[in-house]
Amino acid sequence: MARAFPFTAIVGQEELKTALLIATVDPSVGGVLAFGDRGTGKSTAIRALAALMPKIPMVSSCSYNCDPKASDDGLCADCISASKPYPIKQAPIPVVDLPLGATEDRVLGALDLERALHEGEKAFEPGLLARAHRGFLYIDEVNLLEDHIVDSLLDVAASGENVVEREGLSVRHPARFVLVGSGNPEEGELRPQLLDRFGLSVEVLTPKELKQRVDVVRQRDAFELDPAAYIKRQARKESRVRRQIQKARELLPSVELAPDLLEQAASLCIALGTDGLRGELTLIRAARAQAALAGEDTATLAELKSVAPAVLRHRLRRDPLDESGSSARIERALDALPV
Repeated sequence: MARAFPFTAIVGQEELKTALLIATVDPSVGGVLAFGDRGTGKSTAIRALAALMPKIPMVSSCSYNCDPKASDDGLCADCISASKPYPIKQAPIPVVDLPLGATEDRVLGALDLERALHEGEKAFEPGLLARAHRGFLYIDEVNLLEDHIVDSLLDVAASGENVVEREGLSVRHPARFVLVGSGNPEEGELRPQLLDRFGLSVEVLTPKELKQRVDVVRQRDAFELDPAAYIKRQARKESRVRRQIQKARELLPSVELAPDLLEQAASLCIALGTDGLRGELTLIRAARAQAALAGEDTATLAELKSVAPAVLRHRLRRDPLDESGSSARIERALDALPV
């Protein structure tokens, strides 16, 4: 099995790493979209985070990674009908790749043909969305995803539940996952409906400084020469970040919002002309997760400002009278906020 490059050894790409940590601490933020140049470590960072994740409790015999502590509305039909207490196992947080050529049956699930042919029994074969429940669904080159798959993802992402009705089967199962996508903007834009579903959007650019480029190549070369030894050298740093994530998750429910932070978030979205209220909601959730990662019990304007570019840059309308990029527009609006 291929070893993942350590998350803590990634050079640069601070905004991407922070966005991934925020989405890990609070999945309700809505996932991460990483757009940028080829060969800049987008996939590396995402797979590195997966290897860093602490294990979580799951029902041992469940095909859907059900949480043994969940109420009935968060369980599959098999777990609801099963006798309690459930047999429990500790398993890594699932990270599932969604290939561009995947069929709708492969993604959503379908009739188990082998059992139908050999046993004459209609049974459901879970798809990729079932495997991704309580974990990450990763789509490389997300802007090239076929439209009918996008439509299916939108339905499930909105409801947190996958419903499959075909070949005489009617199946419902929970499918709550962090959607992570990467791509190159030169190969096409993302559909607005899917773009809006990502909570955070980060720009991943090729390093321009000589020292940083050399450091990236040096670290990668050392890893490929002896992956086991390299990972061992990073083990202490990896453990430190793993504990940071665990503590942040525990702290998150008790993190409060500073006075006027909601008003400041709404003022920022009004100034930038964002559609709907998802911008404000994501700003608050991301700021709260950022505070939890820092071990703080209150999310302040500082956290709001730090997450605002990632939360809002993909929600801005194009302004024909303003040639500056979305990040520059956000910075100007942040500077104009009352302290």
